[in-house]
Amino acid sequence: MSPADDAGGSGVAVPDSGATAYDLADTCDLEHVEPGERYLGTVNGIVEYGVFVDLSDEVSGLVHSSNLRGSYEVGDELVVELDEVRENGDVAFAEVTVEEYTVERVEPASDDVADLGDLVGESVTLVGAVVQIKQTGGPTVFQVRDATGIAPCTAFAEAGVRAHPDVELDDVVRIEGRAETRDDAVQVEVDALTVLEGEQAETVREEQSAALDDLAAPHEVDPLVEWDGLEQMWDDLEAVATRLRRTVLEGRPIRMRHHADGDGICASVPLQTALERFVRETYEDPEAPRHLLKRLPSKAPYYEIEDVTRDLNFALEDRERHGQKLPLLLMLDNGSTEEDAPAYRNLAHYDIPVVVVDHHHPDPEAVEDLVDEHVNPYLHDEDYRITTGMLCVELARMIDPDIADEIRHVPAVAGLSDRSEADAMADYLELARAEGYDESELRDVGEALDYVTFWLRYDDGGQLVTDALNVDCDDGTRHRELVEFLADRAERDVERQLDVAMDHVEHERLDNGAHLYRIDVENHAHRFTYPAPGKTTGKIHDRKVAETGEPVITIGHGPDFAVLRSDGVRLDIPEMVEELKAEIEGGGVGGGGHLVVGSIKFVRGMRVSVIEALVDKMARAELDEELGSSTPVLED
Repeated sequence: MSPADDAGGSGVAVPDSGATAYDLADTCDLEHVEPGERYLGTVNGIVEYGVFVDLSDEVSGLVHSSNLRGSYEVGDELVVELDEVRENGDVAFAEVTVEEYTVERVEPASDDVADLGDLVGESVTLVGAVVQIKQTGGPTVFQVRDATGIAPCTAFAEAGVRAHPDVELDDVVRIEGRAETRDDAVQVEVDALTVLEGEQAETVREEQSAALDDLAAPHEVDPLVEWDGLEQMWDDLEAVATRLRRTVLEGRPIRMRHHADGDGICASVPLQTALERFVRETYEDPEAPRHLLKRLPSKAPYYEIEDVTRDLNFALEDRERHGQKLPLLLMLDNGSTEEDAPAYRNLAHYDIPVVVVDHHHPDPEAVEDLVDEHVNPYLHDEDYRITTGMLCVELARMIDPDIADEIRHVPAVAGLSDRSEADAMADYLELARAEGYDESELRDVGEALDYVTFWLRYDDGGQLVTDALNVDCDDGTRHRELVEFLADRAERDVERQLDVAMDHVEHERLDNGAHLYRIDVENHAHRFTYPAPGKTTGKIHDRKVAETGEPVITIGHGPDFAVLRSDGVRLDIPEMVEELKAEIEGGGVGGGGHLVVGSIKFVRGMRVSVIEALVDKMARAELDEELGSSTPVLED
């Protein structure tokens, strides 16, 4: 490559007239030196037979006394041209007398992050955007992204002191250094760092943006099952997959909030695993998945102020302490309702995008202006039977298609956990059977997930949860033994709870013919143990449906909340909640959920008024012609 091809690193041609001396960047090597061209050299040593000169850190040679036109001291500059490269690699230059000349900088062509593993021990040049700046007790670590990946670049000023303090997030930089390994990972040890500005920086951004668009594009996959309801949302899922992949490429962390139940786990774990693998493909830093992805269970089926406050606090601390960008919030199996809007409005004060994949009955007017992407079957005239786990399995495959063989059983677990009566359930069960699961085993997986997430509370469970779901698990025997143990414990604890609760269940027949069962779960069930009030109410409801074979509504209530279950009765719980808000002044009514399952909260002193008004609405609801076990699950 001649200097004329690479002057200034941007292909600037040498002028036809006038002398030009090329100033090589430190990382330029002999490939950047051409016979007949002139170069600026710096004297680095003097001997009897000539002077040694450096053109760059990589190019040095001798100007023999016979080829010198003047006398020099160490540090002086002179103009030379290539005289000879000997067989042993020694380089000889000859001084050139030039009265007037212009200097043009020669930058080497940048290396790709993806090729650093093949360049260990060699000088490299990276050009890209700074996506993270982390100050350690030793060097400053700049995570630099080009069109092929992201690499840690370490620069040292003093121990614990910020190197290159003028560099900021999103700056376009040129880094010259050496590729080395540390803890089995490749990094670049920085010799020189230059912030590119103006047109030069914009050119880099434009060139890399096109490449990033290609990298962010999701993989083309076919749905696991043929299902018109799911295919309506395919474009929405592809948009989310693109957004998530682009977020990783831009170096922005992802905080994944999911409902802490079986469907929420089935949605979040495959997606987390796919994203972690994509991060590993993109980043040279092996710790990147741990820093960029957080899976966070939420007990409530909406984004609580407590959770958003905690998330904001961590995000702002990470930006201050670790030089991270503010995260993208990914809401799974919650996030679609008016209850989520206050938390979203809090996030709107900061640069935190919100992406929602949910199947609860949405309040589009309340959240649409507050979220960047929103996938929900109700937005396509479908309903909760398309569970979030089913959606996110497809989303995970779009991000990493190689994960498919590990998650074919997951949609069936999600559907059974949320009691989906979707037409596609038979196909999902067949997929799971092909992987060695019968329906009983799939139900046990769902019970095990509910049980372990209850005790984990706000902890994501890490490998324990992935082993229970058998995603990213390297021991099938351990998975089955773990599920058997957890499911047995769950069944035991449910039976203990029902043993004390069933005698206190109150029954009445509503005007529409439905059975209404009520239980005070605050006073007639064990507290702070499994199952929680929502699960307890659901288990009582299942038992009564089995006993009567007729339409059943079950209410489990405490001093300031009620959990609602229905089979065979055409309820619209979100609509009922909205009506109660308007009708009961001072009731403090809130809540929601699916059409026939949900929860409601109120102020303690208005409990009787709220529940009686709710029962009155239920008594006027129409009954289904056929009773089916179609109640989805919404644990509290």
